[in-house]
This record gives sequence, structure tokens and C-alpha cells, in this order.
Amino acid sequence: MISAVFGDWVIAEVVEASIDDYEEGMKACFDASKIWMQVYVGFDKADSAEFVWPYASLFRDPIRELIGCRPLSKTARQVPLDSHMLPAPKRGDIVRQIGDALRARLQHLGRLVSLEMGKILPEGIGEVQEIIDMCDFAVGLSRQLNGSVIPSERPNHMMLEIWNPLGVVGVITAFNFPCAVLGWNACIALVCGNCVVWKGAPTTPLITIAMTELIAGVLEKNNLPGAIFTAFCGGAEIGQAIARDIRIPLVSFTGSSKVGLMVQQTVNERFGKCLLELSGNNAIIVMDDADIQLAVRSVLFAAVGTAGQRCTTCRRLLLHESIYQEFLDQLLAVYQQVKIGDPLDNGTLLGPLHTPVSKENFVKGIEVIKSQGGKILTGGYAIESKGNFVQPTIVEISSDAEVVKEELFGPVLYVMKFKTLKDAIEINNSVPQGLSSSIFTRRPEIIFKWIGPLGSDCGIVNVNIPTNGAEIGGAFGGEKATGGGREAGSDSWKQYMRRSTW
Repeated sequence: MISAVFGDWVIAEVVEASIDDYEEGMKACFDASKIWMQVYVGFDKADSAEFVWPYASLFRDPIRELIGCRPLSKTARQVPLDSHMLPAPKRGDIVRQIGDALRARLQHLGRLVSLEMGKILPEGIGEVQEIIDMCDFAVGLSRQLNGSVIPSERPNHMMLEIWNPLGVVGVITAFNFPCAVLGWNACIALVCGNCVVWKGAPTTPLITIAMTELIAGVLEKNNLPGAIFTAFCGGAEIGQAIARDIRIPLVSFTGSSKVGLMVQQTVNERFGKCLLELSGNNAIIVMDDADIQLAVRSVLFAAVGTAGQRCTTCRRLLLHESIYQEFLDQLLAVYQQVKIGDPLDNGTLLGPLHTPVSKENFVKGIEVIKSQGGKILTGGYAIESKGNFVQPTIVEISSDAEVVKEELFGPVLYVMKFKTLKDAIEINNSVPQGLSSSIFTRRPEIIFKWIGPLGSDCGIVNVNIPTNGAEIGGAFGGEKATGGGREAGSDSWKQYMRRSTW
């Protein structure tokens, strides 16, 4: 049994999926992939085989009854391959309808994200909006899955390059973005012709159920099998099953570098592909010519937003020695104005950490920081009250401290000085992770060095904006221990397809 918790209250209990549930769901999804990749626009009763798909979403009966999931009453019929196919733009229209269904429930789903995860309400609503935006992006993409015509060295011959679906894509997401990361993957995977098997975080089961029911409703409305999108509420056992399953050519995993490495090794053993979005240890560099007020606001947003539980949270602040104290004084002043409280209340900027374990890790992390010479400038303690609340913390510390190389998942910001741009870039690149980075400066020569081969080694290289808040139009992901995966925009769609040259 999985408990959905808000503060100290258990608001729901969800039956955890078993391996038998997984096998039942995965079989239905694998079979449905044949329909989703290649079949019809409408029913063709002649020369067709009948498939009956029993579930809109694959949860055990008590939970299915609780949330209103129901058996699909309609049948899907497989049509011979020479009949009307379901082309990518038609799949795109299904994703458009998913986006419309999300729009109609934006406020309710946003509140559910905030209630279950703990992020403030504007962030919860923003997360659902991000999936809507991904749906819009994927609709356009469905008409642009372009191949190539390649000149051939042989006479009277040409080479073509086309892209085909993989079949089934596995998506394993984390608690901090319980539905947005699903959207980055599922919207693209679906228009590319793949079915999706999703394991949501075990601590956010309600948003997993809500999203699955919504998508299943759209599929049923279009006389399509609900198993095209199959979800499980479960823990490590289900994640391991997805990683081992040879029916899943691509597994997208979001989580820690430690677990991501294990997932990658398991998938590689069966020659599958992995798309990894792992830990971040992101730095903001503030040069001596920077707009300090702009930079202060950006650092606050990047370090405190989502209670420091974003993979793109700013964890390291690098200040030029000439503006160090001025900047720090302004930053400390705005930290005192941060309102901590109920994430559903207006004006709250910092909600609770996600679980009591997160709060314990914060407290332990502060002790490690102090033992390695860190000086607490503000915060540094858990708040004695109901809920997993902690004080946003700024720490003055050496860039050489071992704790700085690690990701402490909470609102802890390390601040340090540098003398030259070269020094700042070296500090930025000195950690194992390589997700996001940003520099604040007005000088074009610094900007071009920062974004060039001798600059930041991260996947996201920003200028005069925070480390978080990535736009869906660009490829999202990082290098080194962040995993090397790319999701959402640009040409990330190619990871969800296989290339055929002929």
C-alpha cells in the first residue's frame, strides 16, 4: 500500500502494483503498440481481427473504483497494413486532445500537484501548463518527423533516410516534477508512434492516477486502447522490471546519478537505450559588470524555488571579488523576506520539503557542511512545526570542500569568491554533474567565451537568467553525471525513433 501524504495527514492510500500487475499491463501495452504505430483512422469491420482492451488504466480494482476508472466498452480492430494507416499527424491530433483535456482541468491538477508534492501553487499550475505546452509542441512536430534524401555514389540510385517508431518507451519519473517530466517524454513518444509505460514516483500516486485517467479518457473517446498509455503506482520493483524488459527499447529515467547508473547498466546489458536525466549541481556566476538587482532576483528564484528540489536549482553562487559583499548583503536581505508556509496559500514562496526523510537529509547535510568549514550566513536549521519545513540557507564555503561536489536536495546555496573569468569557469566545471549553469554579465566577449568550447561544460548554458526555468523548445538535459540525455524540444524526438537508411 502506498500512502499519499500532505504534511502529517494521509490523504489517500493506493494499492501498489505487483509484478503480476506489471506483466498484465505490459502485455496490453506491447500489443497496443502494433495498433498505435500502424493502424486505422476509423473502424473497418471487414477483414479485421478484434482486440478487446479491458482497462482504461491498470490499477487494482479498489483504486480503479475509487477514482472512476472503468473497463473500456469499445473494441479496437486491427486493419490489414494496406488499409488506412494512422499517420503521425493523426497521432498528433490525439495529443492535441490530451492537451485540451489538461487545459480544462489546469487549476484542479495544479492544486493536486501542489498538495501531493509540496511545491507552491503557482509552480503546481505551471507544471501542468508545461505539459500542455509540450502537447502543443508535439502537435506541430507530428508534421515534421522528416527524413533525408542523400546523394549516392552509385549511378541511377539515391539513398533515403527515414525514421520509424521504437514500439514502447518506458518512462520513470521522480517526485519533484511528478507530471511535467512525463509530458516531456510521453508527448514526443506518442507522436513518434510509440506506446508509453510510465512508473510515477511512489510518493506522488494521486497525480499518476489522475494523469492516467485523463489520457485514457481521450484514447477511449477515439476508440483506441487505453493500454497505449499504461501507468503503474509502484516502487523499485516495477522500475527494475521496466529496466530489464526487452520489450521496451528505450527507458527514460529521472532521478539520482547513483540509481541512474544502475538503470543504465541494466538496460545496456540487454542492448537497450537509456535517456537519463540525473543530478544537477548548478552554478550562477556574477561578473563585476553584472546587473546586480537582476542577478539577486534570479539567484533567489533559482535557489529557493520548489524548496531547492529542482534538478536545475542553483546550488553554487560564484561572485566576483569586487562585488562580493555588496551582492551578498542584498541577497541576505531578500532571503529574510521569503514567506514560508502552506504551498496552497497566496504569497507563500517556500513550501515544505517533500517527505520527512528529505527534512532529515537537510539536517544531516548541514552538519556535514559545518564539519567541512562551511559558515552558515542565514538559515541552516529545520523549523519545529508540523510539516517538513526548513529555513532557506546560504553557506560561505571553499569550492574545494567535498560537500560542494555533491547534490543536497534542498534550499542550500553555497557562495564563494573568484578573481577571473577563467577561475569562475574552472569552479563551474569542477563538479561531477553538468546540468545547468548561468553567467551574469554585460560584456559580449565574456558571453561568447562562456557558451563556447572553453566555457561551461553543462548541457544548459544560460546568460543573465536563472539556472532553472528551461523552455520546452530547446533540448533539456546535461552532461557528465547528469546522464547525457535530452528531452523536450529541438531534435530530441530522434531518441524516440529508429533510423532506417536505404
